[in-house]
Amino acid sequence: MSRPILYEYWRSSAAFRVRIALHLKGVDYESRQIDLREGAQNSAGYRAINPFGLVPMLEIDGHRLTQSLAIINYLDLRYPSRPLIPAVAAERAHVVSMSLSIACDIHPLNNMRVLKYLKNELGHSQEEVDSWYRHWISEGLPAVEVQARALSGAFMFGDGPTVADICLVPQLYNARRFDVRLDDYPTLLRAEENANKLDAFAAAHPDRQEVPA
Repeated sequence: MSRPILYEYWRSSAAFRVRIALHLKGVDYESRQIDLREGAQNSAGYRAINPFGLVPMLEIDGHRLTQSLAIINYLDLRYPSRPLIPAVAAERAHVVSMSLSIACDIHPLNNMRVLKYLKNELGHSQEEVDSWYRHWISEGLPAVEVQARALSGAFMFGDGPTVADICLVPQLYNARRFDVRLDDYPTLLRAEENANKLDAFAAAHPDRQEVPA
């Protein structure tokens, strides 16, 4: 069986999520960097295999999978020994809801193509773009903090990592890059601290990845 291939960008939040999941599942994979700064995602070669032109994309078991949460769901079913999404319906909905709040409500407003459009096409200053970034993180995290608090333990849900923590850690990494104040989110910070103690999270960190020249 061929080794899975992850098409990614080292600082992409979505790719960061998938790396964490692959490490948690113990899946050995090959990383292929798609340099978003240079527009490699729009190359004819990459568009031929991924018409969306986004990262990550995972080639595994003869499939080409896109969208980080869909990939993580596949990995959770494919390698069920260490579940990342609860089986009980209400618990599953809770964890998926927290994940989507980050991955669909906060992150898309702040990804690279949005920020570039704000600056290049709409003519906003870098200061205005950075303010936009901080606003949407600060708008979303308070609700995630309240939601997580209800059933949290060492992690956002209970005492083991789930897909919610996989979404949280890259988002807080980005928040710090833009100097977002995080003191009001003790539940999220506790989950992040415990997650970052795990080898899988540490190995997936952007600082540990190959950076395109």
